[in-house]
Amino acid sequence: MAIFEVKVPQLSESVAEATLLQWKKKVGDAVGQDEILIEIETDKVVLEVPAPSAGVLTEIVIADGGTVVAEQLIAKIDSTAVAAAAPAPAKAAAPAAAPAPAAKASAAAAPSAAKILAENNISAAQVAGSGRDGRITKGDALSAAAGGTKSAAIPSAPIPMGDRPEERVPMSRLRARIAERLLESQANNAILTTFNEVNMAPVIAMRNKYKDQFEKVHGVKLGFMSFFVKAATHALKKFPLLNASVDGNDIVYHGYFDIGIAVSSPRGLVVPILRDVDQMNLADIEKKIAEFGAKAREGKLSIEDLTGGTFSISNGGVFGSMLSTPIINPPQSAILGIHATKDRAVVENGQVVVRPINYLALSYDHRIIDGREAVLGLVAMKDALEDPSRLLLDL
Repeated sequence: MAIFEVKVPQLSESVAEATLLQWKKKVGDAVGQDEILIEIETDKVVLEVPAPSAGVLTEIVIADGGTVVAEQLIAKIDSTAVAAAAPAPAKAAAPAAAPAPAAKASAAAAPSAAKILAENNISAAQVAGSGRDGRITKGDALSAAAGGTKSAAIPSAPIPMGDRPEERVPMSRLRARIAERLLESQANNAILTTFNEVNMAPVIAMRNKYKDQFEKVHGVKLGFMSFFVKAATHALKKFPLLNASVDGNDIVYHGYFDIGIAVSSPRGLVVPILRDVDQMNLADIEKKIAEFGAKAREGKLSIEDLTGGTFSISNGGVFGSMLSTPIINPPQSAILGIHATKDRAVVENGQVVVRPINYLALSYDHRIIDGREAVLGLVAMKDALEDPSRLLLDL
């Protein structure tokens, strides 16, 4: 007998514990080496736990939903055992029916889908996957949740019947952490927000002129976010306090520019970090943002992707927001909120004209950043966007 232990992967220093989602195998099942056994949710990412060896799953130490820490034993695999075969049918008996597609899909749910199923107490075996090789997609999981297909054995909470039904479900670990950090930010920072408007016509004209050639050369679409990132970096260089952080009674000035880009994922808001953006061109930024977006949708963002950052950008405009006051992501001291670009009536040279306008909002920690630095920093971003050649000439 050769027993291999399945343990929780190493977590980052900022992550104390994690939650097991849903086991993809049961005791007695055969497993292949590196086959994913379960996903583990931290307050930042979902981690996949592969089998360290082929064999038979002989023991599950921690059940679905259990709280675990790094390196904790959660299961055991016997590499010399053979999974028990089902009894052979009698010769006169009719052939056994083929396994239902849902049973096959139960071992192949995308991390985002597994999270939705776990939160709604739906067994993966009850859901027929529409993805490749029967994989359960996020859409499959959402459809199952909307249809009310739940495991009768483990109801999430009593749901009163009648005209005013309610359902109580626990926050996911990520949502609980987001709530904690937002309250921490508001309690510990002197948050103030300054606003400005930017005429996006020059950026739009440049994008329209070069977008086809840009995509052909670089293999990625030219979006607007890369312009905002470059404009923000341009301002951070001019006003280093916007890129600084508070540590006790000290102000820490960062000699690098790591910008967090808020991204919506099936698990909630996550903020992956673009590192050393001052050394990146527009194509580098667009490629990295596209990579982060794909990883967020698939639940593949790593802890390293989400760790650090000296400044953040939140884009409520993708959802149609006109104006908002973003909350600082501690220990950072400032965050830029960008919004939907809409045609608006503005006055230029005494004439009312229509321009594509985007309202910018810069929230900052007034403990170390005075209104002068914040306002001038936002104006520097505005100027860079209204004359994109400034970004090329570093003016």
